[in-house]
Amino acid sequence: MTNVYDKKTIALHWLSALLIIGLWCAGQSIDWFPKGTPRVWIRSLHILFGTLLAITIVYRLWWRATAGTKLPPAATGWQQTVAKSTHHVLYLVIISTVLLGLFNTWVRGDNLFDLFRLPEFDPGNKDLRQEVEDLHGLAANILLAITAFHAAAGLAHHFILKDSVLSRMLPGKKS
Repeated sequence: MTNVYDKKTIALHWLSALLIIGLWCAGQSIDWFPKGTPRVWIRSLHILFGTLLAITIVYRLWWRATAGTKLPPAATGWQQTVAKSTHHVLYLVIISTVLLGLFNTWVRGDNLFDLFRLPEFDPGNKDLRQEVEDLHGLAANILLAITAFHAAAGLAHHFILKDSVLSRMLPGKKS
């Protein structure tokens, strides 16, 4: 029996991580760009990569449920409960953040790459626009915090507990 995830599961995991970190950084820096084309482009890239994250997560959940390598739990007792709960919360917050981002795009009526503008959900409702943007930002910050906890747990397993939990998800390992 293998103790390493399959290559596709590993690739989807690290693609998700890179997208989450990149999206958070882009989201924090959008307002640094001057109004006009530069800001439209960074926001458009944020929306594009947010859509890619949505597709990746849906595919990842489908892959995990249907064909991905199933490994036995790495821990027992309270550690297994925390690990499983963290993964469920992580997926829930990823999905919530992506959905809030998509709704934010719709509420704003964003201009995408200066090619076309999405229709606004409720033109002129600045309160709704601000509330959805704030909720998306809050969800993204919570997601980053949970992601950091998840990464710290993997590093603690590797460097403190010296077990194989982290190596199960590292690229280049034989499955």
